[in-house]
Order: sequence, then structure tokens, then C-alpha cells
Amino acid sequence: MGQIKLNKVTKSFGDVAVIPPLDLTIEDGEFTVFVGPSGCGKSTLLRLIAGLEDVSSGHVEIDGVDATDVPPAKRGLAMVFQSYALYPHMSVRKNIAFPMKMAGVTADEQNRRISAAAEALNLTDYLDRRPGQLSGGQRQRVAIGRAIVREPGAFLFDEPLSNLDAALRVGMRLEISELHERLKTTMIYVTHDQVEAMTMADKIVVLRAGLIEQVGSPLELYHTPCNEFVAGFIGSPRMNLIKGAEAAKHNAATIGIRPEHTAVSMTEGLWKGVVGVAEHLGSDTFLHVHGVPGCDPMTVRVDGELPVRHGDTIWMTPQADKLHRFDAEGLRID
Repeated sequence: MGQIKLNKVTKSFGDVAVIPPLDLTIEDGEFTVFVGPSGCGKSTLLRLIAGLEDVSSGHVEIDGVDATDVPPAKRGLAMVFQSYALYPHMSVRKNIAFPMKMAGVTADEQNRRISAAAEALNLTDYLDRRPGQLSGGQRQRVAIGRAIVREPGAFLFDEPLSNLDAALRVGMRLEISELHERLKTTMIYVTHDQVEAMTMADKIVVLRAGLIEQVGSPLELYHTPCNEFVAGFIGSPRMNLIKGAEAAKHNAATIGIRPEHTAVSMTEGLWKGVVGVAEHLGSDTFLHVHGVPGCDPMTVRVDGELPVRHGDTIWMTPQADKLHRFDAEGLRID
């Protein structure tokens, strides 16, 4: 079991409140991602769950039991950090075995768990190597393997892919997602990368300044962001937010349209603009267009074959049923 509940949890450092009163339930077996800009409190929240930080008030429950004052080692959770924290003089096998050895697990049981974890993480052929003989992605898999053998009630990941290059990040993202499908264990994953959040999560928790802005599935947040902050944070590239007279036509203070929901023409359309930077990615091109009132620049996504260059004049028309409306407080208007 791995249900985790936060009841009116707060955290302050001196007079500075970094986590105002917060309620959150993470269901057993769920892959939940905490996402938000740097300094939003997502890592602090993870450390409160792990017991690495003391809550200032409120309660942390694990499987219905109050764990607020339970030490980290007794919470039945396993944490994977941004740094691999492997012992360089030990083999992969001994690194994975270390937490079991400390817990007094028998040698036969250690071998069973190591073999199972190595197979799940494609590390079987590397068990006798040392960390210095592995790639960054392989070392991160060893760190995950060390967590797996503890057979925890939940895994806590604190930006585990930050030290990897772009290609390795994509590969490890897929491996962690596949691992979750196999283990069916609760996973809480912290990242500032909303692409990781969208592609990995069952449930996303969007944080800003310690507050939960919105909780929902990736597609719920994509299609119905509750406010301008979530609208601008979820989606890559981010949603275009347009203010002024154009928004007033829709009885809103701000309207939003995603880059992929805007049609582009060389001859006619609702908004006229001049192409600035054109990012050619092969199948797609992202155009950064200047001159649209209330949104300069505007980003639009077009087919990679469209012959558009810097300085070209284009016309853009948003899909009417894909417009998002927000009031003067930045809240969604349904």
C-alpha cells in the first residue's frame, strides 16, 4: 500500500512561510508529479513527505497512519535524489545491496532482490562494474535499483534526470514510466520540466509559491487550466496570452490560444504579424511572430514543410473552440 495524505501541512523557515496550509491526497499506485518554477516549494514538499524536513504544523499520513513524527527510515519510503550518491569503490551489486545489508536482510534475499531489480533496469550485465565505468543513465538506474530493493510503499524522485543530457533524459523518462507500469507502486516525482510532467504523470500538482494552483491529469490541465499561471506553464511551447481589445471582444481580460491551435495563412486571417525567429524542428516549425496587439511575440506551430522565413508577413486565425478566457484576476471563465 502507498496512499499518502497531507492534512493542513505547513512549513516555515524562521518567519518565512514556504508552504502555507496545504491538503493533498496521493492514491496508492498513482504516479504523481509535483511541477512548478524554481522556488515554488516542490522539493520542500517532497522532503516533508520523506521526513527529511519537519512539518511546522499539520499531519502527514501514510496508509492511514499518522507519520508526522516517524523518522525517515521508518516511513517505508525510498528516495532517489538528483545526485546518484553511489559509492565509487563498490561494485554495482554492492551499491544496490547496501541498504539491505544495513537492514539485516539475508544474503539469499539480497541476491533475489538484486537479480529482480537488475533485470527490471537492464543492469544484469553491469553488476560487477564500478560506478566510474558506467554512463550517467546507467548510474541513475543503479540509484533507482538501490531504491527498488527496499520494496518501499512509495518512491520519491527529486529531479532525478537533471544531471543527464537531453537524449538520456528522454530514455530515462521512458524507463521510469515503464518501471511504474511493472511495479504498480506509488511514485512522487519532482521536476521543473513540464514536458516530463505531461508525459509521465497520472496526476500533476502545479505549485507556485508553496500553493497548489491546480491538481489533475495531464490532459485536464492542458484542456482546462484553472488560471493564467497554469495555462502559461503547462504546454510546450507555452500558451499565448493576449490582453487588450482583442480579449475584450470575448468578454475577458485575457484570452489564451495554444501555438498548435492557430491556423496560418500567407494571404488572409484574423491577426497579421511578421515572422521573427523560425525554429525548424523537422516535422514542425515554431514561428515567433511580432506585431499582434496584446501578444508580442506570438508563438504558432506550423507544418515543417511550410516555406516561411524571417521577415515574412503572415496571417493567423485561432480555432474558436480552443480559445481560453480569463478574468481580471487571472481565473478561468467557463
